Amino acid sequence: MTKKTVTAQYPEVLPALPPRTRGVIGLFEENCTVCMLCARECPDWCIYIDSHKETVPAAAPGGRERSRNVLDRFAIDFSLCMYCGICIEVCPFDALFWSPEFEYAETDIRELTHERDKLRDWMWTVPEPPALDPAAEEPKELAAARKTADKLAAEAAKAAEEAAAADQQAAPPEQQAAAAEQQPETEGPEGPDASTEGPQGPDTPTEGGAR
Repeated sequence: MTKKTVTAQYPEVLPALPPRTRGVIGLFEENCTVCMLCARECPDWCIYIDSHKETVPAAAPGGRERSRNVLDRFAIDFSLCMYCGICIEVCPFDALFWSPEFEYAETDIRELTHERDKLRDWMWTVPEPPALDPAAEEPKELAAARKTADKLAAEAAKAAEEAAAADQQAAPPEQQAAAAEQQPETEGPEGPDASTEGPQGPDTPTEGGAR
C-alpha cells in the first residue's frame, strides 16, 4: 500500500530475462544427423522430421561408398509444445538449444508450427554458456586429451634423440673424432693440481722431520 506501483513499460522496454529462459527452441542444422531421438522422446509429438538418404562416394580409391541422412524438414508445433526440454536433453549431437526469444505470437494457431528456417534464425539468439568456475575440477575429456598430448610429445622427443644418436654412429670416423674433440675435458673432483699437492698443502712437513 505504501509503495509505488512499478509498471513494466513493455514493449518500449524489454524485460531482463534470466540466462536459462525457456522461450523457443533453436536448431543448429549442421549438427543434426536425423537420428529421430528428439521426435521419439517428445511427449507431445510436436516435432516433425523428414529426410532422405544420399550416397557418399568413397574417400579413397578402392574404398566403399557410404550413405548418409539428409535433413529435408524439421518443424516444431509450439501450440503443442509444453517446453519440457526433453528434446534438447536427449539430442546426442547438440543440435537443439533454448533461446530466450518469446515474441512469436500469432493470430492463427496453425501458424505456430515453425519450420527449420525460423528455428535456425532463433539459433543466433541463444546466449553464450556461462564461464566455467575456475576452482572446478578439470573435465575428464580435457585431462585425457592433455595426457595423450604429453605422451605423444615424450615419444616424439625420445624418437628424435634415438635418431640423432643413430646418425652420429653412422657418421664417418673423422666427424666422430671432431665431435669428441669439441666436448670439454672434465676435471677431477679435486681440481687440476690435486695430484701435485698433498691433502695438507705444499708446506706440510714429512714424517721424517723438518723439510
